[in-house]
Amino acid sequence: MASFMAHVSYNFSIGPADFYHNSNCKYFSFSSQIISHRQTWFTCIGNNRNHIMVHTKKQNCSSITCSAANKPSPPEISSTAKIRSEVLSPFRSVRMFFYLAFIASGALGGLIATTQLIAALTNPARVAQAPDILKGLGIDIGAVSLFVFLYYRENNAKKAQLARLSREESLSNLKLRVDGKRIISVNSLRGIARLVICAGPGSYILESFRLSEAFTQSLLDRGVLVVPFATDGNLPSFEFDESEEMKEVTAKRKRLWQLNPTYITEWSKWLDEQKKLAGVSLESPVYLSLRLDGRVRGSGVGYPPWNAFVAQLPPAKGIWSGLLDGMDGRVL
Repeated sequence: MASFMAHVSYNFSIGPADFYHNSNCKYFSFSSQIISHRQTWFTCIGNNRNHIMVHTKKQNCSSITCSAANKPSPPEISSTAKIRSEVLSPFRSVRMFFYLAFIASGALGGLIATTQLIAALTNPARVAQAPDILKGLGIDIGAVSLFVFLYYRENNAKKAQLARLSREESLSNLKLRVDGKRIISVNSLRGIARLVICAGPGSYILESFRLSEAFTQSLLDRGVLVVPFATDGNLPSFEFDESEEMKEVTAKRKRLWQLNPTYITEWSKWLDEQKKLAGVSLESPVYLSLRLDGRVRGSGVGYPPWNAFVAQLPPAKGIWSGLLDGMDGRVL
């Protein structure tokens, strides 16, 4: 904890501020004309050292005290993620409540059985009751242990789900540029497209582009759109056949690869966090496949399995589209 205490006089005018940096503190030095001569000083306290700067003398001073923790506060789970978690697991809170109730009941029963056992052991007339009391105490201890385990497992599952939903929410807020013009968020494509994010160096992006050529029509029929993210900052220029006979195919290729990430720093931060959580090297090229609802359905190191996407994903249009919208695969 580092504290900043400032004793500032009541009446003086302040000009432009200059920043000064010290290994132990940071403070402002103000270039100004002091209207009335009063005492002004700033005190920075850090690492058991005091840095005092005295300007002028007089009396009547006020003090302002601010404090801040050195440790960054943990990321907060948004209310939206909490609501989604409740919707996805509506009975989890009920189960956790009953687990706590059973733990309390078993603990109370164990406490009563313990007092009865002590009384039986200290009273020769009641020694014969000790085996039955021990049996009841064992049942109470076993019940408490079981429900503690169940509660602990349920709570861990809740935390993991909230963390995943929070990451998905962060992903949905990332920005994309469509056709090099309009900027939209990933969230705006929810229910419209199944995004496949290809993240790697420029050569990896170019090879992924080449490998997807044979599956262009099938991928578009399944609502797939590709988001190429060059981790080395060298996004390649895709070459399209502009001949008249290939005009229709070229239009489809451009539509499949029409999205480009913008605000690269935010994308890099999100992808690095995903790689760390998955235990993947930060330099490894990866792909992520999203469901129609925007949740991550698949990921891996290397090139996207375009043929597997075609085999696994249902068509985005047609008689089966509405029925199979939720069958994009399990959520990671």
